[in-house]
Amino acid sequence: MTHILAVSASPAGESRTAALVQHAIDRLSLTGFDAGHLVVRELPAEELLGIRRPGPVLRHALEDVAVADGLIVATPVYTSAYTGLLKTFLDLLPRSGLAGKTVLPLATGDSYAQVLAIDYALRPVLTALRARHVVGGCYQLEDDIARRPDGSAQIRPEAELRLFDAIDAFIEALPASTAARSALSPQ
Repeated sequence: MTHILAVSASPAGESRTAALVQHAIDRLSLTGFDAGHLVVRELPAEELLGIRRPGPVLRHALEDVAVADGLIVATPVYTSAYTGLLKTFLDLLPRSGLAGKTVLPLATGDSYAQVLAIDYALRPVLTALRARHVVGGCYQLEDDIARRPDGSAQIRPEAELRLFDAIDAFIEALPASTAARSALSPQ
């Protein structure tokens, strides 16, 4: 089965970005993919910053990235860039840490003025980590995402369609062998 890992890097506890990612994971799971969610803010801060040596939790997170067939990399956009939390995590990956992987960048922000952060800030880093393919990203306005009391996302219909279109493009861009394995595996 194709394994997808979503990495979300919002520093906020009640993150709309994380809720959007969970919505994407739910969609992928319904279509037969094994999809997991790595919330970077839950990793040990001293290990992320290099103050302490990586322990089992951080090592496991890095291994999850290594074994994933595809990644969703999600971040809120602050001051026209992805979060420092995401940068800190990505800096821990080896230089070719995304080699062979298809990546879908997701971003949330307060206005469309920051939509280019995906292409001008995030995409170059993902490419430098040698991602096999970085598909067109999906930028969502924070106002289009509401958190329900259970933590799930309620997304405005037009925003949800944009997300689903991005997920479909991501699935199509996965290596044929992994996508075919997922389509053939029993659910």
